Amino acid sequence: MERTTAGWGSGLLGVIIFSGSLPATRAAVADFSPTFLTAARAAIAAGLGALFLLALRPARPARRDLFPLAIVALGVVVGFPLLTGLALRHITAAHSIVFIGLLPLATALFGVLRGGERPKPAFWLFSILGAATVAGFALSRSGGGSAAGDLLMIAAILLCGLGYAEGATLSRRLGGWQVISWALLLSFPVMLAIALFAWPDGWSRIGTPAWIGLAYVSVFSMLVGFIFWYRGLALGGIASVGQLQLLQPFFALVLAAVFLHEPIAWTMIASTAVVVLCVAGARRFA
Repeated sequence: MERTTAGWGSGLLGVIIFSGSLPATRAAVADFSPTFLTAARAAIAAGLGALFLLALRPARPARRDLFPLAIVALGVVVGFPLLTGLALRHITAAHSIVFIGLLPLATALFGVLRGGERPKPAFWLFSILGAATVAGFALSRSGGGSAAGDLLMIAAILLCGLGYAEGATLSRRLGGWQVISWALLLSFPVMLAIALFAWPDGWSRIGTPAWIGLAYVSVFSMLVGFIFWYRGLALGGIASVGQLQLLQPFFALVLAAVFLHEPIAWTMIASTAVVVLCVAGARRFA
């Protein structure tokens, strides 16, 4: 029980950190290309991860861990950031929340396929209801969609769910911060080369919001958030703790209300209540 509680607490903290990712990405791609942003954030996070590994000197991954680490890198270091960066050039950050509501389902599915978990049938009912609630709420608030952007977001969600499940499974052996640090280090040479290739033509035109967005997604979205998230998934269960992602859009809207003074509609409060019940039900039957 203590492991499960610790897992949910750690997972919740990871979700709160991830809540700022899409708005930060949206700000960054206004001035940076999606390719440069993806590579730069990974390279910066890899440098920080390397410092962690040098300072704490954990055991090196075994040869059998290299393929799972490559899947983690493909899913969360390269795939999700690049595809969402490309998608956010076609759709609004608000519209992208529709697809974030599908991420818990994708994570749970890959938790079954890659993590060997077997949730009860009632779990899927609560998970689908929660995803539908988030998607319905997001659709009621957003226009800003396009076929290209929607397809890119679907691909991003599938790769991200795979990366989450694979990283959580690996975290049971290596530890959460070690998994993301090694995955970042594994992808560092390629990401650095891509960043140099996609180097911006001029730096003077890049505004402060884009720099803040780059800093946030590099330090928090790409490294710090994963330390808590992978620990949470490993301790509390991939399918179960993964449902906490249903709360991510609402945390993002709360942050917007606090820092941008945007109003909170009654539909947000009602939808949040339904989602909380769905998360609780999913936890009960996972």
